[in-house]
Amino acid sequence: MIQNISNIKHKDSSNFFLIAGPCAIENEDMAMRIAERVISITDKLNIPYVFKGSFKKANRSRIDSFTGIGDETALKILRKVGETFDVPTTTDIHEPFHADMAAEYVDILQIPAFLVRQTDLVVAAANTGKHVTLKKGQFLSPEAMQFPVQKVTDSGNNNVAIIERGTMLGYGDLVVDYRGIPVMQNYAPVILDVTHSLQQPNQASGVTGGKPELIETIAKAGIAVGADGLFIETHPDPKNAKSDGANMLQLDLLEGLLEKLVRVRQAVI
Repeated sequence: MIQNISNIKHKDSSNFFLIAGPCAIENEDMAMRIAERVISITDKLNIPYVFKGSFKKANRSRIDSFTGIGDETALKILRKVGETFDVPTTTDIHEPFHADMAAEYVDILQIPAFLVRQTDLVVAAANTGKHVTLKKGQFLSPEAMQFPVQKVTDSGNNNVAIIERGTMLGYGDLVVDYRGIPVMQNYAPVILDVTHSLQQPNQASGVTGGKPELIETIAKAGIAVGADGLFIETHPDPKNAKSDGANMLQLDLLEGLLEKLVRVRQAVI
């Protein structure tokens, strides 16, 4: 997948690639600060990097949850990040009309896990010609992900990847089945979403919990079994983040984690 993204750096390295950024675009200063820091780390470690930020949070538990700062405002920030640092950017879309709108600003369109079976949405993303990442539904088997991939490729777009983000375990927890990574690699490159795999959804409070202390464990295992890339949401102050703070990685911990993961990668290739 990364070989076809023109402005991604370090694509000739033997490293995994990284999709990282805040859960949601909260303001321009925060987005630029996170991007600058992650780029300095990934340049140092020769890791291909894509900046991620949601322009809109549509699938929230409660009606009073933060949903965004305005669609166009957030998308313009994503474009500024990409242009300022010459780095590819990605955001998730939730409705078919979002596809063309977001494609004007970012390089990769992400289909959320809850919506990966929505044919109109997947095809709309594919038809933009942009790269498309498909989050595996928490309710789907690895084998079932061949069909969303086929919707993209049958639309004439071969630039597609799968994001593993855990499978529901009861009502309030997720588990990553690492056996699914090589299975899904038969259909497309596979990215492990480390931080969302540690969510604890469906809490009685209506606020999703998480286990960020296990980020390193999940990430190491993903690299060890051969994931093509990692997805890590990160924030300078997760406790005060407006979305998904319970499972994001604190930004100042990212460099140490990636240094370890590069060593794991070197040991297994």
